Amino acid sequence: MSSHPISGAMQHQALKLSQQRLLVLLLAVASVLIFVGIGLRSPWPADEPRFAEIAREMVDSGQWLIPMRGGEFYPDKPPVFMWTIAAVYWLTGNLKLAFLLPNAICGLITLVAVYDLGCRLWNQRVAVLAAFLLMLAPQFLMQAKSAQIDAMVACWITLGCYGLVRHFFAGPAWGWYFSAWGFMGLGIITKGVGFLPALMMLPLLFIRWRQQGGFEKSLRWRAALGPVVMLAVAAVWVIPMMLYVDAVNTPEAIAYRDNILFKQTGERYADSWGHIQPWYYFIVNVIPALWFPLPLLFLAHLRSTRESLRRYPEVVVLLAWVALVIVFFSLSPGKRGVYVLPALPMFALALAAITDAREPARWFSPVITAIQLLLSLALVVVGVLAWNNYPALVTKVARYSQDSGALHAAGLFVATVGVVWALALAILWRRPPLERLFAALMVTWLLYSTWGYTLLEPLRTPRNILAAAEARLGPDASLGIIDFREQYILFSRLDITHFGFGAEYEQDERNAWQWMTEGQQRFVLVSKDKPLNCFTQAGAVDLGVAHGERWLLLGPEQQAEDCTAPERKRQFYTPKPGRWIPQRG
Repeated sequence: MSSHPISGAMQHQALKLSQQRLLVLLLAVASVLIFVGIGLRSPWPADEPRFAEIAREMVDSGQWLIPMRGGEFYPDKPPVFMWTIAAVYWLTGNLKLAFLLPNAICGLITLVAVYDLGCRLWNQRVAVLAAFLLMLAPQFLMQAKSAQIDAMVACWITLGCYGLVRHFFAGPAWGWYFSAWGFMGLGIITKGVGFLPALMMLPLLFIRWRQQGGFEKSLRWRAALGPVVMLAVAAVWVIPMMLYVDAVNTPEAIAYRDNILFKQTGERYADSWGHIQPWYYFIVNVIPALWFPLPLLFLAHLRSTRESLRRYPEVVVLLAWVALVIVFFSLSPGKRGVYVLPALPMFALALAAITDAREPARWFSPVITAIQLLLSLALVVVGVLAWNNYPALVTKVARYSQDSGALHAAGLFVATVGVVWALALAILWRRPPLERLFAALMVTWLLYSTWGYTLLEPLRTPRNILAAAEARLGPDASLGIIDFREQYILFSRLDITHFGFGAEYEQDERNAWQWMTEGQQRFVLVSKDKPLNCFTQAGAVDLGVAHGERWLLLGPEQQAEDCTAPERKRQFYTPKPGRWIPQRG
C-alpha cells in the first residue's frame, strides 16, 4: 500500500497541534482553579499580612533592598517574593490583587514545566497525567492560591530540576543546564533552600557510573561552572545588601546581615527554635494528607514501580531526588508541612510515568470510593450541626466572631461541599475513582475561592476592631500596639507605632507607656488576655474580637502614674498603613 510522501510530516504536525491544544486546555482549567478568588479577599495570617505589609512599605518608602515591616528590618527571609508583590502593587495600586498574583503565576509555571518534561521524557499521555496528579494533591493548589513564600520557591526548584533533567535525559542542552543553576540561585534569595535541585546530581552521577559513561556529552568540565552561576545569581542581592550594611554600620543593620546569612540558614536548619517535630513528621503527618491521593496511588502500583525503575533511569533519578529532599528536611528538628512542597511536582511526574496505562491494585478503587463517601457524609453531618447551632461549635466559633449568623452560614457552606462530593460520586459512578475525586475537589476549590472567601474574610482580618477604634478616635489619633502582629499594622488607617517584633512583653508594655507620655492623641491596643503593669483595664474600651482574642483600647485614663523605663527605647512608626483599603471597607 502506498502512502503520500508528506503524510508522515502531516501526522507529526497534527500531533504537535493536538499537543498545543491540550496544553491550552490544561492551562485554561488550571488558570480558572488558581486565579478565581484573586481580589476577593485580603491577606490572612499567619504569613500573608507580613509579606503584603513589607511589599506595601517597599512601594511607599522606595527602599527595596532590605525588607522592612512596620519600619523595622525583617530578617527571616530574603526579598525576592516580597519584590514580586511590591512590583504588582506598584503597577496596579491594588494590594488585594498584588499579594496573590505572583504565586498564582508561579503555580502555572510549575504545572507547565511538569507537563513539558512529561512530553519530552515520555509522551503526552504521561504529561497530562502528571499535571492532573499535581492539581489533585491539595498542597499544590493550596499554596498556589495563597501568599506564602513556598509556592514561589517550589517554582524555582521545579525549574532547576527541569533544566537538569532536560539536559541529562533530553539533551544535551547546556543553556538549560546553566539556567537550572541560575534558578537555584534565585531560589536561594527567595528562601534559602533554593539549592535543592543540586541534590539531583547525586542520582545522576550514580546513573552515569552504572551506565559506564552514558552521559559523556552532558557531563563535561564546563558542568563545574553550574554552582558558579548559582552563586552569581544569589550575589545579585547578597553583595549590595552587604555593601549597604557596611555603609550604614548600625547595630540593627549588622544584626540583620548576620541573621539573614547565618541564623536563618545553617543555624535554623541544625538547631531550630520553632516548629519542632519528630523525624517521621513528613512521612506520617504531612504527605499522606497534603499529597493525597498520590501516596495511595504509589502503593497501589508497587509492582509497576519496580518495572519502571528497571526501564526508566529518569524515574530512578526523580524518585531518588524526592527521597533526598524528604530526608534533608526530616533531619532538621524544625519542620512545617510546606517544606516538602518542592518535592511534589517531581513526585507527580515520576508517578505519572509509573502508572501510565497500568491498572492499580484491586484495593485502590474501593478505598478511594469509600474515602470520598465517608468525607461527603462527614461534611454534611458537620454542616447540619453547624446550621442548627450545635453548642460545641457555637463555643468554638464565638472565639472568632460575634456574629450570631456566622456559624449558620458556615454550616450551609460545609453541607453544600458535602453534597457536591456525594453528587460527584453518584453522577460519575462509572468513571475511574480519581476522576470522581478530581471533580469533587475542583468544585470545592471554586466554592471555597468565592463563597468561602466571603465567609472567612471577616474572621481572618482585624479590620473590625481597627474600624471601631477609628470611629471612636478620629483621623488625628495614633495607635500603639503591645505585642504586635503585622495584620494590625496592615489594616489600620490610623498612624501606627509598635515597639519591636519579638521583644519581651514586659519591655513592650514599658515602651508603650513611654510612647504615650511623649505626645497627645495617643492610644494603645492590647489583648484583654495580656497582663498589664503600666496600664489598667478599668474603663478601657472593648473593641471586639479578632483572631480569637478580645481587644481593648487604652487611653490616658488607663495609664499608670509611673512605669519603669524600658531597658532600650524602641519605637517603630508607620503613617496610616491602611490607606490601601477602600473607604467603604
